Amino acid sequence: MEKFKKISAEELAENPFKLIGTDWALVTSGSKESFNTMTVSWGGVGIMWGKPSAFTFIRPQRYTFDFMEKNEYYTMSFFDEKYRKALQFCGSKSGRDYDKVKETGLTPAFTEDGIPYFEEAKLVLVCKKAYSQFLTEDSFEDKANVSKWYEQKDFHKMYISEIKEIHVKD
Repeated sequence: MEKFKKISAEELAENPFKLIGTDWALVTSGSKESFNTMTVSWGGVGIMWGKPSAFTFIRPQRYTFDFMEKNEYYTMSFFDEKYRKALQFCGSKSGRDYDKVKETGLTPAFTEDGIPYFEEAKLVLVCKKAYSQFLTEDSFEDKANVSKWYEQKDFHKMYISEIKEIHVKD
């Protein structure tokens, strides 16, 4: 991560609501040999079990889901607005059908441990899964969210992950 500098969670100056909800992120999981990425606009960051944590939600039919299930680590890469079209592509097309790297022109890179991220990112969170569980219909207090977001009953799986490293563009 030559072009990045490592910072602590307390040094993160970016607004996480804007980063995730407005700017979006690419969640990437896998290895140098095989990985996939997808756009997310739901999730969060905070403190869980005394550690900086990311809360990531992925539906099981997404191709990235298989990579998340098989790997202990993943990254969340955040970009400047000029990459919006690449994020739109990665959020609307499946890695089963498209080579997202080729189609978007994004440059894959890998941490020392081989965890994939993208060179064009302005911020990268390296996350280690700590807990995962599917959302369930009976757990919703506000049942309107079930009919609004889960008409097909295709509930997301929630991953609570320790943020092991935070890197910002130098």
